Amino acid sequence: MNKIIPLRKSEKTARLGDLLLDDNIITQDQMQIALHEQRRSGDRLGATLVKLGFISADILASALSAHTGHDAVELKNIEIDSEAMERLPRPVAERCRAVPIAFDGHILHLAMADPHDIAAMDEVRRYFPRNIDLVPLIASPNEISDVIDSYACAHSDFDDILEEMEGTVASLTSENEAWQHPIIRLVNNILTDAVRLGASDIHLEPEGTFVRLRLRIDGVLQQKRALHKSHWPELSHRLKIMAGMNIADTRSMQDGRFHMQIGGAEIDFRMAVMPTVQGENIVIRILDHRRALLTLEKLGYDAEALAQLDLILQRPEGVVLVTGPTGSGKTTTLYAMLKRLNNVAVNIMTLEEPVEYQFEMIRQTAIQEQQGLSFAEGVRGILRQAPDIIFIGEVRDDDTARMALRASMTGHQVFTTLHCNDVFGALPRLADLGLPASMMAENVSGIIAQRLVRKLCPKCKTTRVATADEEKILRMNGPMPMPSFSGLAETQSKFDMPINIAEAKGCDHCHHTGYRGRLAVTEILRITPEMDELIAADAPRSAKRKLAASEGFRAMAADGIAKVLRHETSLEELRRAVDMTRIA
Repeated sequence: MNKIIPLRKSEKTARLGDLLLDDNIITQDQMQIALHEQRRSGDRLGATLVKLGFISADILASALSAHTGHDAVELKNIEIDSEAMERLPRPVAERCRAVPIAFDGHILHLAMADPHDIAAMDEVRRYFPRNIDLVPLIASPNEISDVIDSYACAHSDFDDILEEMEGTVASLTSENEAWQHPIIRLVNNILTDAVRLGASDIHLEPEGTFVRLRLRIDGVLQQKRALHKSHWPELSHRLKIMAGMNIADTRSMQDGRFHMQIGGAEIDFRMAVMPTVQGENIVIRILDHRRALLTLEKLGYDAEALAQLDLILQRPEGVVLVTGPTGSGKTTTLYAMLKRLNNVAVNIMTLEEPVEYQFEMIRQTAIQEQQGLSFAEGVRGILRQAPDIIFIGEVRDDDTARMALRASMTGHQVFTTLHCNDVFGALPRLADLGLPASMMAENVSGIIAQRLVRKLCPKCKTTRVATADEEKILRMNGPMPMPSFSGLAETQSKFDMPINIAEAKGCDHCHHTGYRGRLAVTEILRITPEMDELIAADAPRSAKRKLAASEGFRAMAADGIAKVLRHETSLEELRRAVDMTRIA
């Protein structure tokens, strides 16, 4: 039998709500709201609190452990009994929110989201020998869903489903165990596997005789499978039905969305269909709310960058611009900044197109050009709502740019994005939109430019001595202190020492890519009074660069080199994402 790892155990007998109140995890107001909602829905109090967003699933698991006296387990630290899992059908496991983690023929250890659910335990018993002892253990609903999804992916082979489809004539509308239909299982397999791998997009691309399946993982497209084109009609029809599209229309562009519960989280999918000469091309954007909750530290902002950023955020008014190309993580960075500022004392309001992720205490509005709600009109409306902080999804025209600056002139912090290559290109870009230099001076508080690079897999990355050409790039600033990092006996602080760098290798942990996850490579320009004078005088870019350098400005390439020297990414990956031909 597998070893069970307890989190904690308590002899407390207080009610769950009292425990949460006593530990100041929830407020009395939140409790009253949850009790009202519980009476309406009939759900248990813990599930209601999680649904309302008042507590996390992990906190609920810990509180239930204290409330019931049952051990809590972290499923990620336990080897699941595969034979026990095979006994319990997936729909039953999902319905009961339970997974069998150990069974020796007499005792069944069952990880449950709710150990009070006697009906669920009775249903699970039906799939095991009679007279067994069932030991309930408490686990996070998210971890339970992750186990179910991972096991289903591992035991629902893509090729087996395709072979089954060859001889299947059952209707998709059958109400009898419809989830078992191979086309439904195939689509679920594709979607679940994409979420599990951390993909941001799914590309289904018909060719002459086959359909290519590619996933965008860590910003790079990777081909995963190819299937015969004869399966494409069923597959595309199923996806279009899920997205609420017209399955009979194959010549028009269509957009839709749907959502699924995967890995204990509600995942939204935005789907776009484009007719091509080879057939309908489908791209599905995966919107996982958990990715939008990253902190600036997790995004790759080091202590030096955070210090500069905090100085910018301390200004009570002014425009903060985040620049970079599409897919460079601008919105994610802005969300992290808003999260850093979000509290009950400030009113934060946003204009987005569309609202992809929803946040507590932040009032979010979706742009609807057809109804006359543009970014510029939205800012006018927000200013009548007494905001403290305004987030504008993108400055794309002169009217929006002027409204953003006027909002900052009236004492508001304004956060927005702009498409340009670096921090010094932002001001000329605003000038192109018709803003005079006199208007920009004293109203822009900071500019951030960033790119995303893939992080080296910590399990398999290897190190080597840099070549002579690589050293030239790494020492572009001349002699400089080399940052230390874990595993290095001493810092590479002398200019004449060989430089060790890391490179990708590949293993099961990173799906043999050598990389896992991404981090931001940034440059931050804080607009000081001296810089404001240059902006007001419409000074050339070279003068602004010279002043910024004297004030400690660190260029994006230099930030990237620091991350290479810390073995966080590879030089090859840095050169792919960042212009290394010059450095300020």
